[in-house]
Amino acid sequence: MVRNVAGLLPELEAEDFYLLSGVEQGMRFSEWVQREKLPKFSDLSEEEVDYRLGRCLERGLVEKKTIQYEGYTLQFEGYDTLALRALVEQDTISEFGSPLGVGKESDVYEVKSYKPLALKYHREGYTNFRKVHKERDYTSENDHVSWMYTARKAAEREHGILEELYPDVAVPQPIGQNRHAIVMEKMDGVELSQTRLEDEQVLGVLDLLLSEVSRAYAKGYVHADMSEYNVFVNEEGVKVFDWPQAVPTDHENADEFLRRDLTNIVGYFRRKYPQHVPDGLASDELAEAIADDSFETVAEFV
Repeated sequence: MVRNVAGLLPELEAEDFYLLSGVEQGMRFSEWVQREKLPKFSDLSEEEVDYRLGRCLERGLVEKKTIQYEGYTLQFEGYDTLALRALVEQDTISEFGSPLGVGKESDVYEVKSYKPLALKYHREGYTNFRKVHKERDYTSENDHVSWMYTARKAAEREHGILEELYPDVAVPQPIGQNRHAIVMEKMDGVELSQTRLEDEQVLGVLDLLLSEVSRAYAKGYVHADMSEYNVFVNEEGVKVFDWPQAVPTDHENADEFLRRDLTNIVGYFRRKYPQHVPDGLASDELAEAIADDSFETVAEFV
């Protein structure tokens, strides 16, 4: 887990952010930014660059190497700091709270503005950059790609998709985005994987979830990573989150991804509630109904 940097903001000075922004700018061209280029990128003097590098190194915001040349790169904590400061300056968030969830490809925290919100830092590429770079549509065509670029593109992509889907599809309301960070509505309820439904609720909740898959398809998107771990359930219904891997319905593999999403969801309900979800519920038939906008209820397929 990447360290929470919210507590660093009050002790950092404007020139520290100039230095961090300078390293960020230099990383557009190379993973490691040569020390001699930092005055130009940061608009700081040589002496000021040295002083600010010391402060940022001490706080774990940048990393230094001296094998071939003296170079610097942002740590994820440094990138978090830049994004968080921008969101605070934009009045998107005003307070930082406790962690809501930590995963391989994101960290989520509670934040506040006019109401409780959620701040999601994308971490794509942090632990397995080569695999993510190869598999994700939003990075695979680029020759020079860093983890920073990968995470930012994932955030931009997810935020854009949420803006297109909300409010017609039950997804978190998008509030703001900067670099690799997204601010969105904080979801109420319980993750589907942690929910124990009553007998009379099972098919109803499955109906709700398949209806949201159908609405997303009608809006032009397939989630492409659907599982019991990215659905929240509450008294008002369901909410689907984690959309950075979504593909448009005209994508060459969209039908395959749709069937896989349905197989994952139906398979989960079948394993957990076998007495209510029979083996005869076929993902292919559901996918056809969703694709031609004829899905109404799962009861038609049972």
